[in-house]
This record gives sequence, C-alpha cells and structure tokens, in this order.
Amino acid sequence: ALIANLAAANEFQASHLDNDISKEIINSMQIYYSAGFFLTVAPDAFQKVAQHCVANKKTVAVNLSAPFIVEFFKDPLAMAIEYADYVFGNETEAETYARVHGFETTDLKALALIVSALPKKSKEQPRTVIFTQGYKATIVACNGIVTEYPIDDALAKEDITDTNGAGDAFCGGFLAQLVLGSTNVKDAVMAGHWAARYIIQVPGTTLNGPCEYYIK
Repeated sequence: ALIANLAAANEFQASHLDNDISKEIINSMQIYYSAGFFLTVAPDAFQKVAQHCVANKKTVAVNLSAPFIVEFFKDPLAMAIEYADYVFGNETEAETYARVHGFETTDLKALALIVSALPKKSKEQPRTVIFTQGYKATIVACNGIVTEYPIDDALAKEDITDTNGAGDAFCGGFLAQLVLGSTNVKDAVMAGHWAARYIIQVPGTTLNGPCEYYIK
C-alpha cells in the first residue's frame, strides 16, 4: 500500500523561488528536471525556472509522470513541454496523451515523433522524447528520427521485488549521464535501464552501497 501525504508540496508557490537561497540554487544549476506532479500545484513556478533556462541556455527535462496528469492537467503540461529539451514517459502515459489530444495513432514511435516536434521555446537543441515500456525496448525520438533500445537483460518475474519507482530510476540514470557531460543518448538510455533494473529488485529505494555502474 502507498499513502501519499502531499503536505508541503501542496503549499509551494512561485514566490518561494525569490529568496536568496533559491536564487543561488537556480543560478548554479545547468540541468533542471520536473515530474509532471509539480504542475498540479505551481505551474507558474515551473515556468519561472524554465524561462531562466531558456535565457541562460540551460537544459530542462519533464516527466509526464501519470495518465491523470496528461488528462486533467493538459494545459500546464503543454506549457511545460514547450520548454522541455527532454520529455520522459511510459507507454500508458503516451497513449493517454494521444487520446486526450485526439491523435489517430497510438503507435509509440509515431507519438514520440509528434511530441518531439511540438513547438519549443529554446532553439539551442532539438527536443528528445523518451518512452519506456517496461521490459520492452525504450523508444527515443529526436530530430525526426526514432531509435529503439532493447533491454538485453530483462529480469525473470521471480526476481522482481517492487516496480514502484522504476520510471523515476530510469530518469535518474539517464540524467546522471547528462550531468557527467555525456552527449551520447545510447549511454544515457543504458544507464537508465541499469538503474530501473536495480530498483525493481529491491523494496522501496533500498541501496546496498555506492553506485557501481560504469559506461562500458
């Protein structure tokens, strides 16, 4: 069972970004990631940071996060995607996006191309869309090209302990490669696969030591 207590998150306001500590953090960062859940509370705060990113040629990543975000927070999500250099989602969220926007296709590769080509505020880099689909290949679309990255070491069902957080772990692995300066999307996807594979074998976010993942 999972019982969420949103507490402080529900009280967040754009004005919280105006103090000196927040400004220092925002100015010092180069990559900014937001789950779609944040758009239910303070989309104006997201936009404020995103505008800073565009003005300073920084990177923005957004996660669709859940089908209900795609369906019931359509306008804030559309705003966020305009700023996004990277968009993450899974197959269910992508299919919901297609239905909500009236697309005739539910093909994930076609949908990834559509989202990658949506209007974009920053012209520094093309938008990259990453759709995961469990044990099936991860789909990446950018600049009119779709690439599939299969999961070569999918776990047996009996080795899976807890799938909560698999998508978040994937994003963490992917973004870690960007933080380390990699521009190779394949390396980022492989790191995402590794992180997701690790996290579904343990309860919650249990960590057994420092990360031992290295790009081969």
